This record gives sequence, structure tokens and C-alpha cells, in this order.
Amino acid sequence: MAEISENRLKAVRRIEIRTNRLVSEGMGGEYKSVFKGRGMEFAEVREYVPGDDIRTIDWNVTARTGEPFVKRFAEERELTLMLLVDVSGSGAFGSGDRSKTELAAEVSAVLAFAAIRNNDRVGAILFTDRVERYIPPRRGRRHVLAVVRDLLWHRPQSRGTDIGGALTFLSHVAVKKAIVFLISDFRASGFDRALRLAHRKHDVIAIHVRDPREETLPPVGLLSLEDAETGERRVVDTGSARVREAWSEREIDRRRRLARQFRSSGIDSIELITTRPYDRPLLGFFRVRERRLR
Repeated sequence: MAEISENRLKAVRRIEIRTNRLVSEGMGGEYKSVFKGRGMEFAEVREYVPGDDIRTIDWNVTARTGEPFVKRFAEERELTLMLLVDVSGSGAFGSGDRSKTELAAEVSAVLAFAAIRNNDRVGAILFTDRVERYIPPRRGRRHVLAVVRDLLWHRPQSRGTDIGGALTFLSHVAVKKAIVFLISDFRASGFDRALRLAHRKHDVIAIHVRDPREETLPPVGLLSLEDAETGERRVVDTGSARVREAWSEREIDRRRRLARQFRSSGIDSIELITTRPYDRPLLGFFRVRERRLR
């Protein structure tokens, strides 16, 4: 038992080291520039210097001292980052060095460390076809390490997926507006309305985690496949080029429909692949969003 705990601790530390490097190299700044606070709050007054906006002059202090003073304001952040992470059965699949669930955990860690660097609160909802774990938002490194640990080692009680149910739960526990990263392979349906409602209140960003093997079948003859969430089995003749082509077309069409759903809901999305580095698409998303906000 002690050895298992030590191995888990080492796994969390490895993720912290990798993600801290990415946060230090630019992710932290990108995060802060994209996710602004709720407004500006008064910080202090200082002496006027040429070039200051005259609209910021504090006339009361100026009249009292006989010298011009201006008000200085600082961004009022008070932001909350919520991670909605799909831990259903299909996430266990991975044709490379990591599964979709492992990729989701590491990306969640990057976002969480970027958030606490800006003194924001971080919370998480781990879900299958039910909410399996709710971690209320808090600040601090120790809290984020606990979130990452739960993402890595949580053992789901169910294998199905209910994205709509997780979003509905979010609406009950997140009273104020939050930044919400919904991380899933989105092998589910029926969540369109819940997604739209959540985005009306929160800033929802979808992270679509996928594996390339899901879109291409190897030509190995008859292949028995099992649905990781329903347990349903089927035999596929992968020796048939027509079967392989139909499989790929169906999966590509599913991705396109999902992308259209995000666009129609006004939601930004990021696509991450288990066999490729995630830093470029993640940073690319933040930079594109920053340019758009400007």
C-alpha cells in the first residue's frame, strides 16, 4: 500500500514538473490575458504625471493638497476555473503512450496551475453517466495537487456518459460566472440544450480529446470490438476496404457534427490527440482568443 501511494505521488509530481514548465514558458501569461476579471477596483491615488488620462484625476485629493493626483485602478479578478472532466469507460482507450483519460488529466493540470498562478480558484467535476466526484473551488498549490491526484486515480463507478447531467449539476453548484473547461471525447449525445444554457451563464470551452485509432481500422481481418461504455460487442471485417472506409467516414462525420454543435452554441473548442503534444494546440487557442478579444 505504501509503495502504491509513493508511485501515485511520483506520478503527480511528474505532471506538476511538466505542466509548470509549460505554464512558466507562456501559458500563465496567456491565461491571464484571455480570462479577465469581473471589472476594475480602486487601488490607490498617486501624483499626476504628464500623459495620464485627465479623466482619472481625483479632484478631492487634488483640491486638498493643491497638487494634481490621479486614481489608479487594478483588475478585480476573483475568477473561478471549473474543470468538467469525463471519466467514462471510453476514456481508457489509447493507442499510444497515454489514454484519453490520462491526456485529460494532464491538460487539466496545466489549466489548474495557470489558474492558481493568477490566484484564481480551481474546482472540478468528474463525471460518467452521473457526477462521481465534486471538488469545490479553492486556491493554492496543495489543492491543485489534490485535484490532479483525483483525476489520475479516480476509479469510476459507472462506464456511461451523461454530459448534460454534468452541466446541469454545474448550474447548481456554480452560482457566479466561472471559466468552464469541458473535457471529454464527446462520444455521447443529447447535451445540446444543457450546453447552451451553461454557456449563457459561464464561459464554456470544450476540449475534445480523441485518439487517431478511433477513426482508422487496421486491416487484420475479423475483429471483435466492445463498446467501453455499454459493453456491446460486434464483429467487424477489417479486411474489407469498404468497411474500413465506411468506419472512417462515420467517425469523421461525427467530428464535423460536433464542431458544428460547438459553433452553433457559440462555444470555443480545442481538439487534442493522444498521440501528439498538446502544448501547441492549447497555446494556439489562447493566442487566437486573445487576438479576437483585442
